[in-house]
Amino acid sequence: MLLFFIVSCGGGGSSDSSLENSSSSNPTVTSISENCEITTWNNKLQRCDLMHEGLERYYFIYVPNNLNNEKSIPLLFALHGYGSTARNHFSYTNYIPIADQNNLIVVYPQGAPMSTTLTSSSSHWNVGGWTVGSNVKDVEFIDALLDLINNKINFDQTRIYSSGMSNGGFMSYHLACNLSSRIAAIASVTGSMTPQTYTNCNPTHATPILQIHGLLDTVVPYNGLSYMESIPKIMKYWSEYSSCNSEPDETITENITEGYVINIQEYKNCLNDVNVKLFIHNSMGHTWPRFSNYGISASTEVWNFVSQYNLYGKIN
Repeated sequence: MLLFFIVSCGGGGSSDSSLENSSSSNPTVTSISENCEITTWNNKLQRCDLMHEGLERYYFIYVPNNLNNEKSIPLLFALHGYGSTARNHFSYTNYIPIADQNNLIVVYPQGAPMSTTLTSSSSHWNVGGWTVGSNVKDVEFIDALLDLINNKINFDQTRIYSSGMSNGGFMSYHLACNLSSRIAAIASVTGSMTPQTYTNCNPTHATPILQIHGLLDTVVPYNGLSYMESIPKIMKYWSEYSSCNSEPDETITENITEGYVINIQEYKNCLNDVNVKLFIHNSMGHTWPRFSNYGISASTEVWNFVSQYNLYGKIN
C-alpha cells in the first residue's frame, strides 16, 4: 500500500489518479545568490537557480506585467505533488489569469529528489510520513526564497500564501505549522497532514485553512491512512486552534445531470475573523479539479479564499 501511494502521489490536474499589525515585517537578509533567466517555454516566467543547504534548487516565478506597486502585492506559493514538477504544476493550475487580474506574484518551487530506505523519488516535499528519512530542509528553503524575492520585489510581507496539490498540500500544512510567522493562509487540494506535522504543529496565529478533497481519492483517502491524518481530524484541529464554531455551516450543491454532489463545510466565528473551509466532492479522485469537469475550479477557489486574509486575520 505504501508503494502504491508513493508512486501515485505526484500532482497532476489531468489524471484522476498575537502579532502587531503592520504592512510589512523585517525578513532576515539572505546571503544566498541566485541566477534567474526567462524560461525558453514561457516568456512570462523566470527560472531562478540557487544552492541551498548543499543542494541545487530552483523555482519559477511569475510577476504580472502590469504589477501595480501602489497597491498591496500578495505572493502565492504553488507547490507540486510527489514525484511531479513545478513546470507541470504551473501548467494545470493556470494561476496566470488570476495573477494578472489581482496584482499577484506566483512562485512555483521545485521539490528536491529523495532517496531513503523506504523509497526514492525524483521530487518530494519533506513532511514526515512516507518521506521520513529525508534530510531536505524544505521549510528553510521556502523561507530563503521569500528573502530572495523580497530583495527584488517589495511585496506585502503580511500576505504570503501557500497552496499545493497532494504532497504540495501536505507541505502547505507543514508551512502553516512551521513557518506560521510568515504564512498568512494556506490551501490544500488532495493533501493532508502527516502524523509528524500534526503532532508537532506550532502555529502562531489564527490560520485560514482551505481543503478541497474528493471521496474517490484512493491516494490520499478522505479517512486517512497510518501515515496521513484523516480530513475530518485536520479540520477539527484547525477549527479548534482558531476557536471557530464547533460545528460548520453546511451548503450542498447537487448536479443531477453530471452526477456530482459538492458538500461545503465552513467553520465560522473564528479568531480574527478567519475561516476553516472544506469542499467535499463525491465523485472526485486524486486530481486538481476544473469547473468544466467537476463543477469547481480549485485555482479560483484557492485565490478567492486566501486573498481575504493577511497575517492578522480577515482584511477589512
